[in-house]
Formats: sequence, structure tokens, C-alpha cells
Amino acid sequence: MHGASDSTHFGAFDQNIFTEWHSRYGGRGVLIYWHVERGSVVIHSQRLNCSASEVHAMVDGAIRHGTDMQVEANYVDTHGQSEIGFGITKLLGFDLLPRIKRINKVKLYRPAAGEPDAWPGLAPAMTRPVRWDRIAEQYDQMLKYATAIRVGTASTEAILRRFMKANAAHPTYQAMIELAGRKTIFLARYLHSRALQREIHEGLNVVESWNRANAVIFYGKGGDLATNRRDEQEMSVLCLRILQAALLYVNTLMIQDLLAGSEWDDALTAEDRRGLTPLFWAHVLPYGEVRLNMDARLRLAAAASHG
Repeated sequence: MHGASDSTHFGAFDQNIFTEWHSRYGGRGVLIYWHVERGSVVIHSQRLNCSASEVHAMVDGAIRHGTDMQVEANYVDTHGQSEIGFGITKLLGFDLLPRIKRINKVKLYRPAAGEPDAWPGLAPAMTRPVRWDRIAEQYDQMLKYATAIRVGTASTEAILRRFMKANAAHPTYQAMIELAGRKTIFLARYLHSRALQREIHEGLNVVESWNRANAVIFYGKGGDLATNRRDEQEMSVLCLRILQAALLYVNTLMIQDLLAGSEWDDALTAEDRRGLTPLFWAHVLPYGEVRLNMDARLRLAAAASHG
């Protein structure tokens, strides 16, 4: 499975001691970090403080999303990646595929020492060589930390906190930074492959679309989390995920019902089919009184066949 992840800012009561001002979003509240499968299904959510690192949330959601799917690659924006993030995701067995702002300012690692004149066209972007000896010396320790994250005996946040600036000289941290040579490999792939650029952009567009959809279906109290308790805030987000899943399910049935006719076999081009998505909400009635008839089913052929 290829997934994408990003955070959304939700307003919260000022009286909540966990409510913080977010400089990027420009308001008080908390962050909800979403993990979304490429087919638009939200598979995981986490409640974060505004000052929390998105890197640890990205890792946790990718390996503990509560489904049977195996994450092979994860698309993130600039805030979801870091040098240490590239190292940890390599150890955990999935690719980190970010969309990086100011990519022209990123430095590239050299694969080996003693080649100062290699790749003269890239000289302004090149930096020091990867220190392979550090990786070899700390390989067992790096696997220990990665295993602790995977099995849940230690949280990603706790391990990253241990490797903060005060402990930047930690030998295992230094070795993980050397593993970030993977970032150079990714940048080479990204700059060379237009298909990879489009793939990452399309994946992140799914998350951005959900940010807009949530503003429609999570409209109560102006879209704010109307509680001061962390557990109730998390429950509100879980209820939102039920609405998200219901919206996608109904939309998928509607699309299947519409395209079931043979007249559509040759009408849609490959580009048209690529643009099909269940993530639309113009037909949703967010305000007013909605009456549910639990004794009736939607008049959709796909729904009836599953009944």
C-alpha cells in the first residue's frame, strides 16, 4: 500500500491546557495527523499538540494503523520529513517520499571519499561523503531501536526525543544521520522522474482534499473541538472517521451504479478513469434537518446486490 499523511489544524477551547497557538495555521487548537490510503480511505488519525513533531506521527501511523495493509511508501510534505526520518523509515522497511519546499537548497551526500572532482555539474549541491563506518559500527543498535518502534516497546516520539540536540553526539543517532544518505538517493530519483513527482503530488492531493471535506462534514461548533478533554477530542475525530468512511462508501456505490451501463465502456479515456475518485461532497447536506429511514436502502444496484 502507498499512503499519504499530513496534519490538519482544528480549533479548540482556549481553556484547554493542551491548546496551543500554531504559527503556521495562525490559530489556537490542536493538530490531527491523518494517514490516507491512495484510494482516499482514511486509515489512521492521531491527535497532536501544535508543537509536536510530525515525523514521529508519520512513523507511528505508517506501522500502527490498525489495518491488514502493509505500507510500502508514504508521501509527506516538508514537515513530515527530516534527516532522521529518512534513516528510521529505511530501518522500518518503507520508503519516505516527501514533497520538499526549497528543494534547490538541499545538499547531497557524496557516496565515497576521495572523489572531490566527481560530478562537477552538481558541485554546488554536494557536501561531505557518507561515513559508512559509523553505520557498520552502530548497525545492531539501530536495529534495536527500529525493533522497539515496530513492536511498540518504545514510542517513536520517545526515541526521537532521546536524540534531540542535547544528545546529538549519541553514536546511534549519528549513524542514523548517515543512513539519511537515502535522502540523496530519493532526491536523485525525484529530480529524474516526472512520474515520481506526479505520484507524490497526487498522493498528497488526497490528504488536502480531505482537509476541505472535513470542513463540510465536521461543521458543528464552527469546526472546533468543543471539549477540553483529550479523550473526548480523540473520540470526536474517530466519529469523524466514521463519517468519512460512510461518505466514501456511498460515493463509491453511486459511481459504480452510474458507470454500470455499457455505454460507458468506450466513453471514458485513460485520463478520465484516472480522474475518478469517491472523494466528493457537493451533494452532502451539512445543515438543516436530516431524517434517516433505517427501513429503506439506497436505490443503487451495487447496494442491492450486497444486501
